[in-house]
Amino acid sequence: MKVILLEPMENLGDVGEVVNVKPGYARNYLFPRGLAAPATPSNLKALEAKIRAQARKAAERKAEAERLKEMLEPVILKIKVKAGETKIYGSVTARDIARELDEQHGITIDPKRLDLKRPIKELGAYELVYKPHPEVPITLRVWVLNEEGRGVFLTEEGEPAPEGSEEAAKTGTGSEEGEA
Repeated sequence: MKVILLEPMENLGDVGEVVNVKPGYARNYLFPRGLAAPATPSNLKALEAKIRAQARKAAERKAEAERLKEMLEPVILKIKVKAGETKIYGSVTARDIARELDEQHGITIDPKRLDLKRPIKELGAYELVYKPHPEVPITLRVWVLNEEGRGVFLTEEGEPAPEGSEEAAKTGTGSEEGEA
């Protein structure tokens, strides 16, 4: 008997596959538990329509992610926090970054999709990856600054660059005061 799987089954196949099973297995196990449906012409047409709708929705989500990438890539998000010389009091989390992005630029993101391994605990410039879609990663540039708008940024050798220095200017991570 041919059935359409409605749930992934380890030994049979994935959702939407048409498989051949014994009639008793289908009647007594798969159908009552909602794991499969008979492979009738009407059910097959409904399955094809469902697959087309899912493909269309996936394409829309990818297009939305591409549009979001165009909006976020040029943005430098500046977050001001209470801090000492280099260490900040507390930390900056993915939720804080999402909130600041919404407040400063009016762009709403899901903080769970922001690739932040651990909270940020030091002043500096960070490049984080945001993944609204598996095929569209977005690089989000975040500057964590103290309340006066100053931060510690690193040179290419990994040493702290003095603010306003050529090293900070080359990396584009100088203080906020000199920016237009």
